[in-house]
Amino acid sequence: MRGARQNNLKGIDLDLPLGKLTVVTGPSGSGKSSLAFDTIYAEGQRRYVETFSPYMRQFLERMDKPRVEDIRGIPPAIAIEQSNLVKTSRSSVGTITEINDFLKLFWARTARAFCPSCGR
Repeated sequence: MRGARQNNLKGIDLDLPLGKLTVVTGPSGSGKSSLAFDTIYAEGQRRYVETFSPYMRQFLERMDKPRVEDIRGIPPAIAIEQSNLVKTSRSSVGTITEINDFLKLFWARTARAFCPSCGR
């Protein structure tokens, strides 16, 4: 991605690895949501929705094209909603963000069997 100017982003350039789990962190107001949701996710969803027929697209929410000079190789994306934290003694980052279910699916699809006896 080159020249991202969505919301408070100031023309940033970014290369992300495909097929990897990517996490965006930073201080409040640094543009995390603008980058993750309003730019990367919006473009991935916009491109995905464009693959549907015009008939199907009329039933789906339309996402505007993000303000970027160039963006390539963005696959369909999964976005996990931001939510208010409900803290209990059994809460974890995974339960609070609801990423546990996504991680279970991810590990189930990418796992390889390993034999501790022979090392294969």
